[in-house]
Amino acid sequence: MNGQDGSISTTSPCVVVAGGGTAGHIEPALALADAVRRLRPDARVVALGTARGLETKIVPARGYQLELIPPVPLPRKPSPDLLKLPLKVRGAIKQTREIFERHRASVVVGFGGYVALPAYLAARGRVPIVVHEANARAGLANKVGAKFAAAVAAAVPGSGLPDAKVLGIPLRRSITSLDRMSLRAEARRHFGLHPTAPTLLVVGGSQGAQSLNNAVSGAAVALGQAGIGVLHAHGPKNSLAVQGVPGAPIYQPVPYLERMDLAYAAADVVLCRSGAMTVAEVSAVGLPAVFVPLPHGNGEQALNGQPIVDAGGALMINDADLTPRSVIDTVIPLLRDAERIAKMGAAAQGSGHREADEALARVVLGVMKG
Repeated sequence: MNGQDGSISTTSPCVVVAGGGTAGHIEPALALADAVRRLRPDARVVALGTARGLETKIVPARGYQLELIPPVPLPRKPSPDLLKLPLKVRGAIKQTREIFERHRASVVVGFGGYVALPAYLAARGRVPIVVHEANARAGLANKVGAKFAAAVAAAVPGSGLPDAKVLGIPLRRSITSLDRMSLRAEARRHFGLHPTAPTLLVVGGSQGAQSLNNAVSGAAVALGQAGIGVLHAHGPKNSLAVQGVPGAPIYQPVPYLERMDLAYAAADVVLCRSGAMTVAEVSAVGLPAVFVPLPHGNGEQALNGQPIVDAGGALMINDADLTPRSVIDTVIPLLRDAERIAKMGAAAQGSGHREADEALARVVLGVMKG
């Protein structure tokens, strides 16, 4: 909230969220921002990001101010880049502190990744810090931030961060308040899908996933013959050619899904990666899932999805095992079993955290300076 002369208010609190890079970091930060504004309408929210992240599009579109700092990528393994890290961090910390001072930051909330580390180091000893870990296994930035944070929150137990309060992942209200059944007819009209056929949603993240694309498109004829419709987000840099079946429900390929709420409402089952945000969203809306964890990193995607699988709300297929045949043998029988889908949906929803946004906002407001 700025004064009439453009100056920054000295009375309204300022929450700085650091969650740039990927949608998995940005979306929880903005869901928290929305919750803070609901609970404290006088609060200002400023987002930290870098010029190369998705935040340059997402944050302004959601009505929040974005401040850019230099990216500080964190090497997963020892490399020459590790030797350059102290110099990069020092420059990023200096710029970040200037942002904190200019906006009179009351609290800094980090969600991990290469924006969070300089934010934590710049805030240390100056501004209260709250850390939120979305993944089942904490990353380096959050491990550092947790050492001097006023409060630490996590999506699931066992993240590796000491004394973390398990709250779930903050999600947009358009997701947590979603009534899939009441929106189904509208959602299927929106995407041009069959109004009543069992429908599979396929989404491999914002950029798509080639293994998911190949496996499901390779099973297109069998899916059509089984009377199953498909909404397939293949990624903006990919193309998808599928063989249709005359008279069968449509197989609808799209580059990207702007309306994930409608995509979830249109679907009976989703086949997807198991990033932390995806797992949180599909469980919150009660959508049965077939998780195909990304076979890279430190194995966190498999860990993210396992609690939903254990609860009976999802299945899991290894990326190496995902083929047209596995789609035919596993996904088609599931989509043709309405009773099983209903039980899995209830189990998934019972594992979700629909109020994580406001729960985290209360923690943040509770430690806020001043």
